[in-house]
Formats: sequence, structure tokens, C-alpha cells
Amino acid sequence: MPRAFSRTRDISRYLIALRFPIERVGFESGTLSQHLFYGLKAEGFDVVCLEARQVNAALSAMRNKTDRNHACSIAQILRTGWSSPVHMKSREAHGVRALLSTRKALLSKTIDLANEVRGLPVKTDSQ
Repeated sequence: MPRAFSRTRDISRYLIALRFPIERVGFESGTLSQHLFYGLKAEGFDVVCLEARQVNAALSAMRNKTDRNHACSIAQILRTGWSSPVHMKSREAHGVRALLSTRKALLSKTIDLANEVRGLPVKTDSQ
């Protein structure tokens, strides 16, 4: 089992062990959002991924920017609905996109190399 998968399971165990029921789990969009979204969804939680710019705008007036205050503010945003949820693409869609962007990068490098070779001076026997 991959280590990253076990982390969402650890988060799930922690949330289940709390003294109060969890209705919804919310977090800002970021590099791990797809992993957290689908991992916690698989554990049975209602998960909402919030757009980071909207959360930042809502929290810009905060004086004490600590992790605890940030978490409380995200919970308040979830309760009030001040932010719209981000559409989470499927893992398959991300895989296809990664393949397409890799293909595009390889094609670009191939063209660059072909142009570089074409631009090299050619030495003939008469020179």
C-alpha cells in the first residue's frame, strides 16, 4: 500500500475518533487536493475543496494568522457558504492530461533538436 494512501486513512481515523460527528470536511485547493479529496471521499466523508483565492480573500482581514485560526475560518466559510467548491477532476482525467502534456513537451524538444541540427554548419570536402 502506498504511503500517501495511508495518510488519508490516518486523517480519516483521526476525524472518526473525535468526540463530535463530522458533517463535512473542507480544505483549500492545492497540490494535494485531489489526493485528499478522493482519499477522504473513499473513507465516507462529505468533502469540499475550496478555491484558494476565495479563501484568501475571505481571510485577508484576519489579524492573527495561525493554523488554528485558519482552520476555524475555513470551517466558518463552509458553514456559511461564502466560497464556491472547486470541481475536482477524476484521477483518470489527470492521468490523460499528464500524458498529453508529456507528449507535447517531447514533441517540442524533438522539434528544437531538429532545428538545432538543421542550423549547424556543414563541412564539405572542398573546405
